[in-house]
Amino acid sequence: MIDEILKAANKQADETEIFFASSESIGADLKQDKIAIGSKSRGSGLIIRVITNGKVGVSCTDNPKTWKQCLDAALASAKFADHIPWNGLPKPDSIDKTLHAFDPRIKPDPDLILNLIERLKSGSESYTADITSGSASLGISEHTIANSHGLEYSAKGTQVHVSLEMIAGTSTGYESDTSWNLDHIHPEKTGENAAFFASKGQGGKEITSGSYDVVLSPMAITQLLEAAVVPALSGRNVHTGRSFFSDKIGQSIASETISLIDDPMDKRGVANCAWDGEGMPVKVLPFIENGILHSFAYDLRTAYRYNETPTASAVRTGQSGAPAIGNHNLILKGPESDVLSEKAIFVHDLIGAHTANPMSGDFSVELSSPFYAQDGELHEPIRTGMISGNIFDLLHKIEGCSTETRTLGSMIMPSVRLSGMTVIGRA
Repeated sequence: MIDEILKAANKQADETEIFFASSESIGADLKQDKIAIGSKSRGSGLIIRVITNGKVGVSCTDNPKTWKQCLDAALASAKFADHIPWNGLPKPDSIDKTLHAFDPRIKPDPDLILNLIERLKSGSESYTADITSGSASLGISEHTIANSHGLEYSAKGTQVHVSLEMIAGTSTGYESDTSWNLDHIHPEKTGENAAFFASKGQGGKEITSGSYDVVLSPMAITQLLEAAVVPALSGRNVHTGRSFFSDKIGQSIASETISLIDDPMDKRGVANCAWDGEGMPVKVLPFIENGILHSFAYDLRTAYRYNETPTASAVRTGQSGAPAIGNHNLILKGPESDVLSEKAIFVHDLIGAHTANPMSGDFSVELSSPFYAQDGELHEPIRTGMISGNIFDLLHKIEGCSTETRTLGSMIMPSVRLSGMTVIGRA
């Protein structure tokens, strides 16, 4: 099919790119402690991108048999596109074609799902709390990218995910885990943590408003970075005046001990790859290194439009649509320490991080499952509270990072200890 599309497209376009993806998944959802819904799905998608005289057209279909109509639509959309200084699709390169995020043991097998569910429930019995909902899923995907320069790469990927939400009185607890490797998924720990936050979160006391040291879990710091820092690193946002970092290349934007790096080859990540969503060979991309802003993220289209160097940061977020600027495995690095050794407020989750202002970085969020912490342990629960501040200022307030990390989507994050955070309580 790919050869047929390229042959037909090359008669009408200067360049052609084809992205074909297929996936299969199986999952189960819990209602209380029983499986309420089981599902199995299979799908595929075809995306055709054509370039003619500097005009880019894209079309997609979930029925590859209709590729001729899809090609016609891509050619038609190119006619109405704006002209950009286009410097060409990538040519074949010598790259590592190892399967970077693939576990052959992961299959759409109901027995695997049942095993994950039972392990979740087993872990949840560590504390007195009731399951309200949960889920387990397995997915297998395969994609091929090819273009009119003879480039053709294919890769397979796997993913396993578990989550659990529990309640004890009016206190709730939530935890999840994701990996591409069955050896790296921990349903028992996920269940235990969800039960801990529900059970031990009961009877929390009000906190007095003031300035505190705060430890954000990997989940909490991920939510804040995704709300403002990640968008600010997009080359498109930089050149359209929608990035806080627009004029700050080469400047100090974080503590000198902090680095934020995209490493597509880190085996902890679920987005490991050897090429990006456009077939460009990937490499380690330091956005922030020792506090200094070094790089922005570019796909081909944005780099060509603004005369910048492509950074192989194109991602495909689904089975349809054009490539977009993103990251592969975004890793926060800082001074490693026991972030809970000294007294602090530990925050497991945040409510409302998406309401942060992506331009200014200002935020005000509600704390979920907060605890007083000291000597490496969580102690008294806090009934409620909010933290407010500026996300970009947080990069200067990070005093330590835990040695243990979590993989959350395309991010690999430690827990971080922040100094001088404004906490708003009711007391």
